[in-house]
Amino acid sequence: MRWRVGILTASDKGASGEREDVSGQVIREMMLDIGAEVVEYRVVPDEFDILHDSMVCYCDEYKLDLLLTTGGTGLAKRDVTPEATLAVIDRQVPGMAEAMRAASLEKTKYAMLSRSVVGTRGSTLIINLPGSPKGVRECLEVLTPVLPHALEILSGMMGEH
Repeated sequence: MRWRVGILTASDKGASGEREDVSGQVIREMMLDIGAEVVEYRVVPDEFDILHDSMVCYCDEYKLDLLLTTGGTGLAKRDVTPEATLAVIDRQVPGMAEAMRAASLEKTKYAMLSRSVVGTRGSTLIINLPGSPKGVRECLEVLTPVLPHALEILSGMMGEH
């Protein structure tokens, strides 16, 4: 099965055209490794309502298997991606967020400042990734070995354990 993936980049500068979204490109490249196809992609400002509504659209209207966000997970006042994610998910998947932070912490002490959230809405898995291309790559490298299994379970292709 080819997984249907959406990328949602939270970046004021990216949304205004002042900065290229390199993190979104890294996600797109890495999704090929798990046989996934990026079918939706947006760069939006760090605004709660826009992030919230985009996530709901990706999950409920486009019925994507996986939604990967990048950016907006730090401590700055405009970093609201985790709050928007918490407002749309049905269930959290804390082990995935913890695994990303643990692996990142081995590389930088600043990883403990990440507020990334992972959860599900319906049969869509939503993962908040950092805003930097390096952070995206490091976190996705931790998750990609289990993503196909997680998506199979969510899609109903595989039964419970």
